[in-house]
Amino acid sequence: MTAPLLIIAAGGTGGHMFPAQALAEAMLRRGWRVKLTTDARGARYTGGFPEAVEVEVLSSATFARGGILAKALVPLKVLGGVFSARRKFKRDRPAIIVGFGGYPSIPAVGAAWLMGLPRVIHEQNGVLGRVNQIFAKRVDAVACGTWPTALPKGVDGHPTGNPVRSVILAQAGAPFKISGEGSLHVMVLGGSQGARILSDMVPPALAGLPEALRARLVVSHQAREEDLARVTNFYATAGISAAVQTFFTDVPERLADAQLLIARAGASTVADVTVIGRPSILIPYAAAKRDEQSANARGLVDAGAAILIPERRLDASMLSGHVASVLSQPEAARKMAAAALSISRPDATERLVDIVMTLAAKT
Repeated sequence: MTAPLLIIAAGGTGGHMFPAQALAEAMLRRGWRVKLTTDARGARYTGGFPEAVEVEVLSSATFARGGILAKALVPLKVLGGVFSARRKFKRDRPAIIVGFGGYPSIPAVGAAWLMGLPRVIHEQNGVLGRVNQIFAKRVDAVACGTWPTALPKGVDGHPTGNPVRSVILAQAGAPFKISGEGSLHVMVLGGSQGARILSDMVPPALAGLPEALRARLVVSHQAREEDLARVTNFYATAGISAAVQTFFTDVPERLADAQLLIARAGASTVADVTVIGRPSILIPYAAAKRDEQSANARGLVDAGAAILIPERRLDASMLSGHVASVLSQPEAARKMAAAALSISRPDATERLVDIVMTLAAKT
C-alpha cells in the first residue's frame, strides 16, 4: 500500500522554509511521503530538507517585484502554476496540503481548494501575510505560530507555535553560561531582507563597549554579501574577534553558545531563541507594512526575555548601552534566558502534526 502523501507549499525565505522543514521531518518519521512545492527562487533554499523530500517547482509570481510587464503577467503565471499543481495532484492524490505562506505557496493551496482536498495554512507571524489572508477563509484550519494572531472575522485559529528544525530542538534548553570572566559570545542575525542596518549599527555599538567587555567579545555576524568586507574590516580594526558570513550553517550551535542575540524579530528567529533560551535585543523590520515583527517580539518582551528597539530609534550609542546592560549583569542575563525558555513551544511541530493527521483521517 502506498504511503499517504503530504504536500508542503512554501516560499523562499527562512521564515517560511524552517517550519516547513520541521513538519517534513516529523511526517517522514511517521512513514508519510512528503513533497515540497515552491518556485524557482524557493528551490535555492531547500538544502536543509531531508533527501527523502521531493522538490517540485511550480510557476508563481508576485506583484511586489518587476516592472509593468512583469506585473501584468502575474495572473497568468499564478494560474499556470495552479493548473500545473492540479494535474500533478490528479496523478498522485495528496492526503492533505499545508501552506506556509509566501507567493510560491499559491499554486498548491489554490489547486487543493479547487479540488476540495484537505488543506491547512500555517502563519508564522502575529499578522497574516498577504497570501494567507487570501486563503484564511478557504482552508480547513489556520495554524498560528504567534499568538494571538490577527485573523479575519469568522476564522478561528489554532495556536500551535512555530515548528523548529530538529537541529534547533537538539539544542533546546542548552545551559546558559555567563560570568564575569571568559568569552562573551554575541550572535547577530539580520534575516534575508533586514541585515543592512544591523551591519551599520552593531559593529560600532560593540566597539563602543567598555574595554573590559569589548576584549571578551566573540561575534558571529550574518551580513549581506556586499557588506562582508567592510563589516569584517571594522571588527578587525576595533580588535574584536568576529566571524562574518552571509549564512551560518551552524546557527543552532552558535546560538547555544551565545550570551546575547541581536536580531530582527522574524518568527523563526523568535521561535529558535525561545526554544534554546537566550537573552535578545530585537529590532523589528520597519519596512514590513503590517509590522508583524513587532507582534512576533511581544511575547519575549512581555516575559522580560528581550529588549525591543524600534528601528526609527536605533543608534549605535543606544544599542551599545543595552548590550552592556545585558553582558555586564550575569544574573539579570540568566533571568532573561530563563524567561525566553519559559514561553517556548518545543512541541509546536507535534501540535501541527496533530492537526494534519486529524484532517487527513477524515478523507
